[in-house]
Amino acid sequence: MKRLNTTYWIITALFSAFMIFSSYGGITLMPEAVAMLHEHLGYPLYFIRLISFAKVLGAIAILLPMVPARVKEWAYFGFFIDLLAAIVSFAAVGDPVAQWAPMFLFVGVLVWAYVLHHKRLVAMAE
Repeated sequence: MKRLNTTYWIITALFSAFMIFSSYGGITLMPEAVAMLHEHLGYPLYFIRLISFAKVLGAIAILLPMVPARVKEWAYFGFFIDLLAAIVSFAAVGDPVAQWAPMFLFVGVLVWAYVLHHKRLVAMAE
């Protein structure tokens, strides 16, 4: 159980840090984020801020132990949709595969964190 908990917290903290870090540019509407998300991908500015705040809330939800498992499930699902939408968006505007394929690494880390979350729930119920 100790190894499971340690692995879970490391993976979850790293993934949450990535999500929070990646949302900073959208929340503050940094010129680089606006250039990529608004001008290149065509997302409206209000949506960029909305999804960025949602990513921060989701990261907090999966980090806080007192958040109910059902809420964490929705946060993981939201992250999956966010990452999948990013991959589809980059592909749809014609970006080369080499630019958006690394996003699958983050999907993999997300899936790993989600699987560890469920293993912890099962281990705690026993």
